[in-house]
Amino acid sequence: MQSLARTRLPLARPAAASLRARRFLASDAHHDEHAHHDEHAVPARPEGFTSTGWRLFLLLSVGTVAFYKYAPAPGDGAYLTAYIRHYMQHPQVWEDVNIQNLLVSKAAQESALVIADARPPVVHRLRYPQAIDRPTPFLAPVGAHVDLSNVVVKTDKQSS
Repeated sequence: MQSLARTRLPLARPAAASLRARRFLASDAHHDEHAHHDEHAVPARPEGFTSTGWRLFLLLSVGTVAFYKYAPAPGDGAYLTAYIRHYMQHPQVWEDVNIQNLLVSKAAQESALVIADARPPVVHRLRYPQAIDRPTPFLAPVGAHVDLSNVVVKTDKQSS
C-alpha cells in the first residue's frame, strides 16, 4: 500500500505537464538567439534620405508651403468662411438665449436665497398647549412655581 503523499502527486500534475514544466525551467530550453542566423530573413532597409519617412516629410513640407502661398487672403471671399457664415445663427438668437438663461438662473438664485434665509418661527409651539393649564405640583422646588393666570394660548390662525 502506498502512502497518501505518493498517491497525491500524480493526480495533481500529469506526467506530460510535469515534463513540460521541467523543460521550461531547464537551461537548454532557451536557445542562444545571437548565435543563430536565419538565411531567409528580410534584410534591413538601407538608411538614408530615400526612406518613406523622409519622402512623407518632403511632401508635407511642399504642401504646407503651397497652401500658404496660394491660400486666399483674410479679406478675400474664402469659400470656407462663406460656408460657415451661411450656416451660423444670427447673433441676436444667441443673445436672446443668453438673456432667457440669465432670467431663469436669477429666479433659481432668488428661490435659493429664500430657502437659505429661512428661520424657524420665533414663537415656541407646544405640542400639547393644554399642559400650561395643568402644571404638576410634584417635585417643584420652592419658588419655582410661576403664575400662569394671565397666559393666553394662541393657535396658528391667531399668531399670524
